[in-house]
Amino acid sequence: MGMGVVIVVLLIVLAVVLIKKKDASMPVSFDLTTEVFGQTVEEEALTADGLAANLCVGAGDTALDGVETQGDERAALFDIQNKTLLFSKSLYEKSYPASITKIMTALVAMEHADMDEVVTITASDVALSADSQVCGLAEGDQIQMSELFHALLVYSANDAAMAIARTVGDGSVDTFVQMMNETAQSLGMTGTHFVNPHGLHDDDHYTTVYDIYLMLNEAMKHQEFTDITQLSNYTITYTSADGTQRQKWLDATDQYLTGESSAPKGVTILGGKTGTTDKAGACLALMVQNNYGEPYVSIVLDASNKPELYERMNQLLEKVNHS
Repeated sequence: MGMGVVIVVLLIVLAVVLIKKKDASMPVSFDLTTEVFGQTVEEEALTADGLAANLCVGAGDTALDGVETQGDERAALFDIQNKTLLFSKSLYEKSYPASITKIMTALVAMEHADMDEVVTITASDVALSADSQVCGLAEGDQIQMSELFHALLVYSANDAAMAIARTVGDGSVDTFVQMMNETAQSLGMTGTHFVNPHGLHDDDHYTTVYDIYLMLNEAMKHQEFTDITQLSNYTITYTSADGTQRQKWLDATDQYLTGESSAPKGVTILGGKTGTTDKAGACLALMVQNNYGEPYVSIVLDASNKPELYERMNQLLEKVNHS
């Protein structure tokens, strides 16, 4: 009888130990609350279950000496290695991403596209506004998916974005956009909704600074993304509708890469994406590393113009070797 009691007690103790061990391995739940689009929500709702343990999380505006923003600018600086939000302004405020959208377009393409596939350009791919950033493809041109992918990320070409979306979406851009939104949800991008693959303005196409961090952080895990977004230029090769082999030189839209702007000493640009529309302002999201090889994500949205954009970005980047 006594031996039976001992066995029961030992089993209970073992069960308790196992339960505690399981609980210890689970991600920490955040209790902070944050204003998102005017509503208070639990911080843990801002990221997908199981992701928060490996991400920077902040509850709102975070000040940092020497960093200022003006007007409607939104910005943030994330210390990736230490999972720390160093600076933020309007972190969860609804914002228009412009061509920063193409980070998500690239994510979906890297997951689903055949980069060796030859794509025939259709009229719908090039049916864009006259002032749209395009690489100049025409109906009937044939180009490899990998070339479109370079045009998308180096030159921010909207015709490339449309051709990628139509092809990966099995003929439907809407299907591709649905895939974009599904990927956003899987990354915990709860303040984001996409309606197109290029970022041309639509009131229902929006994101947040924090969601851009989540998106860029995921994209930078792909070597092909980082390799391409570090290029200062790229020459696409394709076959025109009349069978002629053609090439087009495309300069990067990131002024750090083209030399039009200079990053602070000791800062290396690892990759990222620009974006500009009248409603979104001048925007830039970057992954960089400091003198010690430590990674940071730096984001500025809605700057009044490009000189101001790079001035604000440099204020943030100056801090990565002093944080």
